[in-house]
Amino acid sequence: MTSYVFTAEFTEEDDGRWSAWIEVLPGCATWGYTKAEALAALQDAAQAYVEVLVEKGQKLPSKEGVQVVHRPRVAVTV
Repeated sequence: MTSYVFTAEFTEEDDGRWSAWIEVLPGCATWGYTKAEALAALQDAAQAYVEVLVEKGQKLPSKEGVQVVHRPRVAVTV
């Protein structure tokens, strides 16, 4: 089992919503009414993104900015 740790980027939009994305996963971006909601959606999107890469036998677009751990991990963000 391999765990991937990505850095999430955020910006607050003019209408108060939050946009979130992972720079090293092109197209992996979400939004939410709160920063926490945007982060939760981004976690789901990143999970699906990486699962598709693995299913297709493809590698991550970049290893830079990604922590790859070949053991299960639990990440907690507060």
